[in-house]
Amino acid sequence: MTIRIVLADDHNIVREGFRLVLEAQPDFQVVGEASAGIEAIRMVEMLRPDVLVLDLMMPGINGMEVIRQVRALTKVVILSMHNNEAYVLESLRNGAHGYVLKDATTKELIQAVIAASQGQRYLSAPFAERAIEVYSRLTDNLETDPLNLITNREREVMILVAQGNSSPQIGEMLGISPRTVEVHRANLMRKLNFRSQTDLIRFAIKHGLLTITE
Repeated sequence: MTIRIVLADDHNIVREGFRLVLEAQPDFQVVGEASAGIEAIRMVEMLRPDVLVLDLMMPGINGMEVIRQVRALTKVVILSMHNNEAYVLESLRNGAHGYVLKDATTKELIQAVIAASQGQRYLSAPFAERAIEVYSRLTDNLETDPLNLITNREREVMILVAQGNSSPQIGEMLGISPRTVEVHRANLMRKLNFRSQTDLIRFAIKHGLLTITE
C-alpha cells in the first residue's frame, strides 16, 4: 500500500533533499509540499495524506499549532533540529506520532513514516532509549490545554496578531475580511479573559504558538 506524504519545511533545498529520500522508497509518494504553516494546514485539509512530515520552526503558524490543527486528519512526523526532550514532549502532547532529528539517518526517517502511517509512535535515537510509554504517560498527565477553548481559526488569528500583523494583513493571509479578523480576535480575547494585546502575546509565547528563532 502506498503511503501518501505531505512534506513541510520552509527551506527549499532541505525540503528537496528530504523529498528525494522519501520518494526513493517504492511505497512512498510525496503528494504535496509546503513552505509555511498555514500552507501546510490547507494542504493537509485538501489532500488528506497518510502522513505529514513537518518542521517545527515554520514561518507564520508554527509546527506545534500545525500539529494541533491537522492531528484529526493525518499522522504527523516532526523533523527537527532541536535535540531537546521539551520539544519531544510538547510535540507528542499536541498529537504527533513521531519525532526525528534532521541529522538522523535516512533509515530512521523511513521507519518513522511507516510507524506513523500505522498509528504507532517513533522517536529518534537520542530519545528512543526512554520507553515511548513513559513519554505518553507524561503527556497524558498534563493539565487540560486552555487552547481547546478557542477554535482553530481563532488560534491562527492569535498567532498572527502576536506577530504584529494588522487586521488587513491577517485577512489577506487567511483569505477572510478584516472585519472577520476583528470578530475572531474579540472572541478569543473574551474566551481567554484577555485585557490587552500584551496578555495575548504572553499567552502565545507561553503555549509555544510563536516561533522563537535562536
